[in-house]
Amino acid sequence: YCGIECYPKWIERIAEVRGLFAKLINAHDHEIAFVGNTSEGLSTVAAGLGWKDGDVVLVPTPEFPANIYPWMNLERQGVLLQFIQRKEGRFGVGEIARALKPRTRLLSVSSVDFSTGFRCDLEAIGDFCKRKGILFCVDAIQSLGVIPMDVKKFAIHFMAAGGHKWLLSTMGCGTLFISNEVNDMVHPERVGWKSVVDEDEFFQPSFDLKPDALRFEPGTMNFAGIYALGAAIDLLQELGIEKIYHNVLNINDLLLQGLMDRDVRIMTPMGREERSGILSFIPSSDPKSIFKFLAGKKIVVSLRDNMIRVSPHFYNNGDDVRTFFDALDGFGENV
Repeated sequence: YCGIECYPKWIERIAEVRGLFAKLINAHDHEIAFVGNTSEGLSTVAAGLGWKDGDVVLVPTPEFPANIYPWMNLERQGVLLQFIQRKEGRFGVGEIARALKPRTRLLSVSSVDFSTGFRCDLEAIGDFCKRKGILFCVDAIQSLGVIPMDVKKFAIHFMAAGGHKWLLSTMGCGTLFISNEVNDMVHPERVGWKSVVDEDEFFQPSFDLKPDALRFEPGTMNFAGIYALGAAIDLLQELGIEKIYHNVLNINDLLLQGLMDRDVRIMTPMGREERSGILSFIPSSDPKSIFKFLAGKKIVVSLRDNMIRVSPHFYNNGDDVRTFFDALDGFGENV
């Protein structure tokens, strides 16, 4: 820490990181706001849109709560939350169309399902929303950093993501994308000195909000978190997101084959076009016991309900897969 002398350099780096993230998702710098996490980003959108009694929001079910509660919170304004029923863990344009209501205003989905790893077809869904005149919102925390993202190609209006998962950054720093097309539709519920155009005018304040996503940054930001996010994006871009994606799918191919050989129930889609970095399965034995056993072997997986979730990234390889299965086979009973 070097006090006020370093502040201009910090601000300069913040602008650089904003540009790095914008490039990562094919957006413009001014369409990006830094937020604390995915929930804050989605809540900013939910709270800022002008709703009318009887408006409908569509969300798949089951879904991670970060993409449910911000929309549930609108019920006091008369907004109805309609759930899209998944079919065998999946959903697409067909399922969305069946759930559609005449007053549907917005569709919000996770790019990748947190439990099964199902990857929805964002391009097809974005095209559907465009034809129907529906706002398209995406929780992208389980895909950014491992799967290529193009908000323009997918016709996404809003996208939020924390930086601490596949982006490999720290907790407490995330991003919110708001498309130029709908920027004026969202009013900030929280404002501060940095929300306005003349943010350095302290004695004659003028409530002239910034014309872009930067008005959703009301005050001093998480400099350390944004610096970390920038370093992480530098690394990911150096490696190449396309290369990372294909390498992760190759690792998941090995995991899938090994799990099929062990006759467990695989919950992740088999087709590559629906897969992500997440692979989940239901073992025959107690999943909690297996989770603890693997943790004791210093193998990190997640426990989601009765599923074991494996999530390899670019730093994993075939040796890690063999180590995983050696440990799994050493559990002492049928997996």
